[in-house]
Amino acid sequence: MPTINVDKYALFEELGQHFTVDEFQKLCFDFGIELDKDTEDDPTRPKDQAPELAIEIPANRYDMLCFEGIALHLNIFRGKHATPDYKLLDIPESKMQTITVTKETAEVRPYVAGAILRNLKFTEATYQSFIGLQDKLHQNLARQRTLVSIGTHDLDTIQGPFTYEALPPKDINFIPLNQTQKMNGEELMAFYETDKHLGRYLHIIRDKPVYPVIFDANKVVCSLPPIINGDHSKITLNTKNVFIEITATDQTKLDIVCNIMVAMFSKYCEEQFTIEPVKIISEHNGTTRITPSLTVRTMDVEVDYVNQCCGLQESPDSICNFLSKMAYKAEPSKDGKFVKVAVPPTRADVLHACDVMEDVAIGYGFNNLPRSSPNKSATIGKPLVINKLSDIVRNECAMAGWVEVMPLILCSHEENFEWLNRVDDGTTAIKLANPKSAEYQVVRTSLLPGLLKTLRENKSVRLPLMITEVSDVAFKDESRERKARNERRWAAAFYGKTSGFEVVHGLLDRVLSMLRIAFITHEEGLEGKSVDFDIKKNPSRSDGYFIEEINEPTFFNGRAAAIYLRLDGKVQRIGEFGVLHPTVLEKYDLRYPVSTLEVNLEVFL
Repeated sequence: MPTINVDKYALFEELGQHFTVDEFQKLCFDFGIELDKDTEDDPTRPKDQAPELAIEIPANRYDMLCFEGIALHLNIFRGKHATPDYKLLDIPESKMQTITVTKETAEVRPYVAGAILRNLKFTEATYQSFIGLQDKLHQNLARQRTLVSIGTHDLDTIQGPFTYEALPPKDINFIPLNQTQKMNGEELMAFYETDKHLGRYLHIIRDKPVYPVIFDANKVVCSLPPIINGDHSKITLNTKNVFIEITATDQTKLDIVCNIMVAMFSKYCEEQFTIEPVKIISEHNGTTRITPSLTVRTMDVEVDYVNQCCGLQESPDSICNFLSKMAYKAEPSKDGKFVKVAVPPTRADVLHACDVMEDVAIGYGFNNLPRSSPNKSATIGKPLVINKLSDIVRNECAMAGWVEVMPLILCSHEENFEWLNRVDDGTTAIKLANPKSAEYQVVRTSLLPGLLKTLRENKSVRLPLMITEVSDVAFKDESRERKARNERRWAAAFYGKTSGFEVVHGLLDRVLSMLRIAFITHEEGLEGKSVDFDIKKNPSRSDGYFIEEINEPTFFNGRAAAIYLRLDGKVQRIGEFGVLHPTVLEKYDLRYPVSTLEVNLEVFL
């Protein structure tokens, strides 16, 4: 969750109360946020720095990523502030500032929005909070500026109407923020290549044939999104009118960011919570519109649904009161079965009645909710049987001196088939449709490639190496809804100057013995001679496992065996072990013999 650092005394002043640490922790818990740190008594805090509170904000509450959002919503929750009525300044379209979009922007960053905050009164604290909110939105919702980027400008230093264009890098010339030298797009990329802050964003547009750029009426560059603003229009503490332009590759994220930016800082406007709109003219695609929208969505939420989920029996009026503490405006329907909820434009996370129900629970109080109700049942968690079995096998291997490894579940097609001298029949392996690397083409159908690659990368370690893994492989399965299935397997590999076949065989016997699986032997006659019969079909045999020699290209001829399990009269092959063929070792660049073991664990459930 994102953590916001705020001035402790400034926040308490805004809340109108000085809290003790315990009191503020309780308030945070009641609201659904968390006090992570209070630097009041921190000996490392500089003496000239005010104490700060580090507050963890839920990932869905983008409207609380700044001091203003935290203070506002805590005051609403405590009944100290009414829910703001965000509104657009009522001016005719002919007098609105405009941003005209050219069709070339579709090649790089097609969407744009704008807004104006008039007659702001910045202080050092509010200015830093304004910049901080942009940074938090860039890092979280905007996914490191790849989806959305925000530009803020002193409107009094530039002149509309504005244009949003996309030009070749050499045709864009301006002085970047806090610089003195004019640069074109290519020079700017080279200049910020090693910059710790901006260097990580260059890749977003660097390889594009055109770069997005916003001009004012005099062709002054306002910004080169998503990299940097122009120095000409930078905002300062003396800025009174702020022009906000937001570009994006995602329309939904664009609207969310625009609404949050203007809503949080419109409180400092001369006319509180009033925003001047900007007209976006996109004649090339017919999407001309007014931004921000600040649309208040309405939802009808069933009273019975809320009460049942929360274990309550509250009236519609009471539910509306709880919602008012969470910045909603709500009223009961005429028949009392529903609550009509007005969702603020800053709450893009509210998508379903369950989101409203959660806020009712917060407004009611987590600690006040009934501990149990007739509609709920207590459950006790326990591990899945396959996971419990896996842990038993891991334990036994560890006690026998084997080291557990965890290779990746993806591998190349060659590693999974050709390098093991196996043939892909096209019906088993799950292949990635668009692999980014030749190393990760298929989901493994065997644990052996991962073990052998692990041995290859650890050849410098003292021999012998004894490694084991308990994990999943995957197969195509047309009988399943998802057309695939996982299978839990256990595998081991011994790498040394001798084959270690008997060591691997001993590990198999040890683990199956601890699983209470008996080893089946041929019966002997009365005179001590072995009785020749097919152990797979003889119904008189007891349950257990046995091995039979196999001749498969993965293993050295005459040095491999299949493992069979007999349960309830049914016999099935559950794995194999043996000394790997020299060609397999050559493919994995292994100099010494390797013995491996692989068993399907799901047959023991």
